Amino acid sequence: MLPLIPVFVSFFLIQFNVDGLVSFLEAYGNQIKKIDFTHSTKSDKLLSALSVSCCPELRLLEINTKIDGRYCQLPICIQALQIGCPKLQTFGLMNVTPVPKMIRNTPSSTSGFPMLEELCIATSSHSFMTDNDLNNVLHGSPHLRVLDLRGGSRITATGLCALPCERLECLYWGLYFNINTMVASKKGIHMLAHKWSSTLRELDLANQPFSEEDMEIAMGHLADGGGVNLFCSLNLSGTNITSSVGKDVLVPFLMFHRLLIRQSSCWYLLKGLKRVYHGQGDIQLLLDKLD
Repeated sequence: MLPLIPVFVSFFLIQFNVDGLVSFLEAYGNQIKKIDFTHSTKSDKLLSALSVSCCPELRLLEINTKIDGRYCQLPICIQALQIGCPKLQTFGLMNVTPVPKMIRNTPSSTSGFPMLEELCIATSSHSFMTDNDLNNVLHGSPHLRVLDLRGGSRITATGLCALPCERLECLYWGLYFNINTMVASKKGIHMLAHKWSSTLRELDLANQPFSEEDMEIAMGHLADGGGVNLFCSLNLSGTNITSSVGKDVLVPFLMFHRLLIRQSSCWYLLKGLKRVYHGQGDIQLLLDKLD
């Protein structure tokens, strides 16, 4: 009889004999559904094991490292991982940036992650991930609900709009570092707002340099979308949102649901209005000040 194996495994690789761990996964990995580990120089061996179907039932894979502002790369052959973990639903890389890696005899295209619902590739610094890199991960993920790309300055709105996921609920795309000229595109947010206007519940665009006109059109799409009653969080800190647009978009939200909206650091808002607003009563005070 096989020993009872926990469905969730969390560990620091530096504290393990990686070869022994790989042997364990080769023997019992088909019983494991969740793996969470801290990135180290030994991560490559574990990813290689996952890529050859050691854990075919895996539903969650999260790799993280400490947030210290340093750029942390992790070579990954996404195609091999898609073949080895076809049932993955949650894939998280916290402060870790994937770098494409080629593995011999691995096909250049796969069916992707057909069951993926959540993807997090967030970093406190900038990420060199491109539209093409993101498409390699998500081209076969129509059921994606949560997409966290914080720090993804080279991702464009056009690239996001081309993804197959039609019912995205949460998009986190804030830039939390000195962006300068590192942003790949400064236009197109209105396309995303139109595509996901009926499904979005949370949106973070902090410090994204979209134009005033682009933001106005985007907020109009969100305000008119059928999913406005679902919205619960909107972060417009550091954007080019204006007072008039802010009022137009807040009124529909106020009618239906509680809303957390951050407009601090917005260039076109008066200094006294730049703070966090919680709930309908607080938002009504903001609307009164915008009159």
